[in-house]
Amino acid sequence: MLSIGDLVLDVTIVPDRRLQPDDDTPAAITVGGGGQAANFCAWAASLGEPARLVCRVGDDATGSRLVADLEAAGVEVFAVKGSEPTGVIAVLVGTDGERTMATMRGASVGLQAADLRSEWFAGVDLLHLPAYSLFREPLAHAARRAVHEVREGGGMLSIDLSSVAGLLEYGPARMVSDIDALRPDMLFATAAEAETLAVSLEGVATHVVVKFGPAGCQVGSRRIVAPAVEVVDSTGAGDAFAACFCASILHGAAPVEAAERAVAVAAEAVGHAGARPLRK
Repeated sequence: MLSIGDLVLDVTIVPDRRLQPDDDTPAAITVGGGGQAANFCAWAASLGEPARLVCRVGDDATGSRLVADLEAAGVEVFAVKGSEPTGVIAVLVGTDGERTMATMRGASVGLQAADLRSEWFAGVDLLHLPAYSLFREPLAHAARRAVHEVREGGGMLSIDLSSVAGLLEYGPARMVSDIDALRPDMLFATAAEAETLAVSLEGVATHVVVKFGPAGCQVGSRRIVAPAVEVVDSTGAGDAFAACFCASILHGAAPVEAAERAVAVAAEAVGHAGARPLRK
């Protein structure tokens, strides 16, 4: 499996209690790799799947460290280096485990179609495309070339709608048009993202999966209940879900079975701070 898009630094802040203005609040603060495309690959690799990331980072120590960390997790990384700094996301986790993010995407959005090499896509059975990779040029043009490369090789396409704010800025109707043109095999959306598109998602992909967070998900007409767990940080849970669902489908699982496996992996993901699987 391959994904194209962001590899960034996540700074995750989990306060002990609700933040108050002009006050000092104890918190657990962790620094690690993030970015939806990179997180998908990290979770895929943790599940034993071959995983490959195409991305752009800054020509700086942060970018080099993030690439090395992802490679150590078993992901093959093709990283173009740019003059802009590597992106950073500040993740503030609330007392209920939900999070708010402030994002500087940095070098990642500067990836160009001309940067890509056909051999990076050889043998790829599935491309996972975060909608983040379609929101900004020139990355969007590179992402579309990646879709063409993988489709030419007979691979599948999955799309994750990524962000309500991103969809509103990009234009819901424009995204609907993109989905219609790209014809994904799998489409992942939170309930809020699906509502933002303001159209029925039925039939827009072979498998349409709507995620309801702790309440589980729906695939087709079937509702899947998630296991009850203590939520520490929900960052990366959707990427874990998508990685497991895609891997299961590739291995011949039925959609409901794939969704049941995926909610179990997502439940594991919310049990610790950070967007990546814990190193074993």
